[in-house]
Amino acid sequence: MSRAEDYQESAGFADRDRAHTLGDPGDMSFSSWLQSLFKPLVPVGPPETIRVFTTADPTITGDGIAIEEDGWIIDAQQSRTVRLFEVPTPGAEQCLITYRAKMKSHALTGRAFLEMWCRFGWRGEFFSKGFQQSVQGTTRWANYEIPFYLKKGQRPDLIKLNLVVEGGGKIWIKEIELLKTPLG
Repeated sequence: MSRAEDYQESAGFADRDRAHTLGDPGDMSFSSWLQSLFKPLVPVGPPETIRVFTTADPTITGDGIAIEEDGWIIDAQQSRTVRLFEVPTPGAEQCLITYRAKMKSHALTGRAFLEMWCRFGWRGEFFSKGFQQSVQGTTRWANYEIPFYLKKGQRPDLIKLNLVVEGGGKIWIKEIELLKTPLG
């Protein structure tokens, strides 16, 4: 036996012991096992509604926002964050949280996008921002959504739903909902 083979065997890396030593089920190779540790979780079921917001629900921000038909209109004179709603103890863990809404704009000089903050008690707040899905200029109604992935053991105690406006103009938003999709 060579020195390298002797070391591999004493370290538990001999082919015959590979699965047992690494805690591998079956004939999985070391690289496959290692890759499985970093495999992203994927949705394994249909989305479930956590909350749907209607014009009967008061928004947190009161200035510069008004109810119009079945949604809200924001008349932004300058850049601002419009705090829309908060969801305390959403009962979500190991899932994909989705903040979804319909938006349109008129004469928006910058852009507007959805923003979601998840608070995890003493660990702080973390966000998801819809930079890639923003409204600009004058647009028609379109669907927008942003994700937030929660791993096992990650349970936010509060979710904040905002609309960020960079520049001035009018933005309409409606059909706001918060969803969760199990991950596996």
